[in-house]
Amino acid sequence: MGMGVARTLVAKGFPTHAFDIRASARNAFVKAGGTTYRNPADMASQCDIVIVLVVNANQTNEVLLGKNGALSTLRTGSVVVASATVPPEFAASLGEQLDKQGVLMIDAPVSGGAARAAKGELSIMASGEQKAFRKAKPVLDAIAAKVYRLGDTCGMGSKVKMINQLLAGVHIASACEAMALGIRAGADPKVLYEVISNSAGSSWMFQNRVPHILEGDYTPLSAVSIFVKDLGIVLDTAKTLNFPAPLTAAAHQLYLSAAGAGLSGEDDSAVIKVYQQLTGIELPKARRKKKSARKRT
Repeated sequence: MGMGVARTLVAKGFPTHAFDIRASARNAFVKAGGTTYRNPADMASQCDIVIVLVVNANQTNEVLLGKNGALSTLRTGSVVVASATVPPEFAASLGEQLDKQGVLMIDAPVSGGAARAAKGELSIMASGEQKAFRKAKPVLDAIAAKVYRLGDTCGMGSKVKMINQLLAGVHIASACEAMALGIRAGADPKVLYEVISNSAGSSWMFQNRVPHILEGDYTPLSAVSIFVKDLGIVLDTAKTLNFPAPLTAAAHQLYLSAAGAGLSGEDDSAVIKVYQQLTGIELPKARRKKKSARKRT
């Protein structure tokens, strides 16, 4: 999603500086019209607003506070838009750390995936001081279809994202279970998808993820490992609140089962393969790509 956000900003006329640990990503962004740097510190020295769009809390810490971290060169009054899905208490603590250094933070996890990031149509669940929002508003408006202002304190954005991930993870797990049962019962998976997509049992995740299963394509647009992490955040937070979350726990076990089966890096819809291993159902196979004809010499 970071690449989509960065390209969107370039396309909308913002001078955009970026860092990624992958040389291939840096090269692609240069071709898109952006500027890249060797480390976060060098990049941040050129910026008043830094968007950190990584996987988790550890990566967020490394980008901001690690060796050659962005915080070492950010000017007083700069804004960090922290967009990874992280535990709410981490977001609150990070906001306090940055505040001590004179840097503002918006706790701003996002939803929409790579496709909507590339179109500048993300949903942003954001909390932080008003002056941070005032400064970052042009950038946020450029990358998002909707920015939800959820309060003045870092942590609330992450709490709302946590609830979104609870639903997303459970919906994907239930979609995979439903499709697996339907296949085991003898239903045509394509017909089943069409019927459910136009019936009361459908969900956004059902309509978005089941096509991956039908195409036999588990290229990770959002990997199994993401929901191992995100539903783990939900369960950890629920535990601190003495709040039962049995549906989340069941879904989390399914993702853990998939990860244990070696599927961590596959698309989250690959959790259906757990049912394949348990029951022997036959899943749709990936279509073979046609090879281009070669001239014989």
